[in-house]
Amino acid sequence: MSKIKLDELQLAIMQVLWEKEEATVAEIQEALKNSRDLAITTIGTVLSRLEEKKGAVTHVTVGRKYVYKPAISEQETKTSMVGNLVKQLFKGRSVSLVNHLIEKDELNQTELDELKQLIKKAEEKNKK
Repeated sequence: MSKIKLDELQLAIMQVLWEKEEATVAEIQEALKNSRDLAITTIGTVLSRLEEKKGAVTHVTVGRKYVYKPAISEQETKTSMVGNLVKQLFKGRSVSLVNHLIEKDELNQTELDELKQLIKKAEEKNKK
C-alpha cells in the first residue's frame, strides 16, 4: 500500500467525500460550513492538489461543474496514516500508542470496555 499523508484540511474534505460518495466544491463547502469558513477557491485548490499530486480524488465534469469522488478508501487512509504515526512517534510499537492513550486518560470507560473486547477477540483469533 502506498503511504497516504493528508493534512487536516485535506482530511476534512476527504471525510465529506467518503460520507457523500461524490460532491461538488459547493457541496463540500456547505458540508464544512459549521466547522470551517472556507472560500470556494480554497476548496477547489485543495481538491486539485488531492487529485493531481496525491491521486486521492477523481472528478467528472457535469455541465459546468466538477463532481469529485474519492479515489482512496477511508480504511486505506486510516491504515496508512495510523501506521505512519506509530512508526514516527512510537518507534513502530502499536502497544506504545495504546499505552499513551490509556495513560493520558484519552479513553473513557466505554472505549476501555470496547478495547478489552477487541483484545479478547484478537487472543481467540491467535489461538486458532
